[in-house]
Amino acid sequence: MISEQLADDLADVEARFAAELQSDLDCVNDLAAHIERYRGKMLRPTLVLVSALACPASQGEGESETANATTEAHRIIATVAEMVHMATLVHDDILDEAEIRRKGKTINNLTTNETAVMLGDYLISHAYHLCSTLPDVQLARMIANATNTVCEGELYQLHNRGNFELSEEVYFEIIRRKTASLCGMCCKLAGYISKTKDAVADALYAYGEKLGIAFQIVDDVLDLTGDEQTVGKSLGRDLEKSKLTLPLIHYRDTAGESDRAEMIDLLQQQAQVDLSIDMRSMQVSEIAVRLREHGSVDYARVKAAELIEQAKQLVCDNLPESSARDLLLSMADAVLSRDF
Repeated sequence: MISEQLADDLADVEARFAAELQSDLDCVNDLAAHIERYRGKMLRPTLVLVSALACPASQGEGESETANATTEAHRIIATVAEMVHMATLVHDDILDEAEIRRKGKTINNLTTNETAVMLGDYLISHAYHLCSTLPDVQLARMIANATNTVCEGELYQLHNRGNFELSEEVYFEIIRRKTASLCGMCCKLAGYISKTKDAVADALYAYGEKLGIAFQIVDDVLDLTGDEQTVGKSLGRDLEKSKLTLPLIHYRDTAGESDRAEMIDLLQQQAQVDLSIDMRSMQVSEIAVRLREHGSVDYARVKAAELIEQAKQLVCDNLPESSARDLLLSMADAVLSRDF
């Protein structure tokens, strides 16, 4: 059963993750133990493993069949991808001054910003230590390229903080780089390891990229409209840090001049460091109401849904029927329905 194999593989990834971070220093082990609570959806490892199971069989077997197998290299890459992702979360929480992640304290809240910076670096260094055990250096190059792209996306987003004229095109380029590129590479690497055809590997990348973009759109919507207890992390940080996301861009571009000016004023107030907690919360609620009533939240969700349909079509067009392919389709659908 694919569910049993996937569960076993994910358990292997979790064990590798913990073992790789082991240190002879108790203080480091304590931080590594805390970071394990950051592991929630395990999206990226799951993308690697399910893509591997869904790949067409290689070595002359029928392309209407799947290889239905994962290898040591798949499990290593899945662990590396999760480590890179965890590092970005730790660093993101510093940038956003977030206090809650997975319903627990962020590292920067539990300790200091300095400690959180070093822990993120520790995760990255161990990710590349794991990469050194891979049998093919090209795998390490590919995951390194994806990590570079993630960092470029984060830098591009920082560059555009406070840019209330941010275009939809630039917004999509930011999230393509900072979120979707790693998701896409997880899927493509699975195909590469499984020795699938280049066209199939490219289709897997496109599937993961579209899923990743949709995932980030939904995440941005939840930051504006979600419930902090349900989502399990600090919300409203995009507003506080003057990051324009898709619902806000849509509102700015389609609202009347007066409403647009009022929204910009609210966004500028949110960026003020001395704004009281009560006033900040009240304004976030007002912004969310305006976005809902104007149709901007629905607009963002429709965009995400369009991307998910495109991702699913790529799967159907390029992978043989199998329970693993069905799981890729279900994972795509789950992006739209999540509330955390």
